[in-house]
Amino acid sequence: MASPVDTVMYTTHLLFAALWTGGVVLFVVGVLPAGVAGDIRPGPLAAVTGRLTTISRASALLLFLSGGHMAGTRYTVESLTGSTRGYLVLAMIALWFTLAALVEIGGSKMRDGLGAEKVRTPAREARPFYRAGAVVSLALLVVAGLLIAGVA
Repeated sequence: MASPVDTVMYTTHLLFAALWTGGVVLFVVGVLPAGVAGDIRPGPLAAVTGRLTTISRASALLLFLSGGHMAGTRYTVESLTGSTRGYLVLAMIALWFTLAALVEIGGSKMRDGLGAEKVRTPAREARPFYRAGAVVSLALLVVAGLLIAGVA
């Protein structure tokens, strides 16, 4: 039976993982195309980009803390490096770092152009990073599903 602290950590991990991955996918599907087409003004696009960056940073921190707790209480070095389940956890960590980097790079490219009151160019320049982030987000959900289902 999980302790109350474990339950809080699992819940926090799940909520922020969903917020982060969902936010990236929503941005790529719902907001970025408007920027590429020039159908959104720089101010609102900058605000949404800033919110995504804030969500990304907060989620990365909270996932590090909650995931660190979960790894520290459920795994040993041997089980992380010597089992399929451990490899999935390590893959998840690598994907989280990759997602954080992609969102940061995309956000930087957006802010650079939006500061000059441009929309189309920064959206086009940031698009590959955000799209890759959406793919990484989906890969994270697949890995999480495998871990939850106990496939490993």
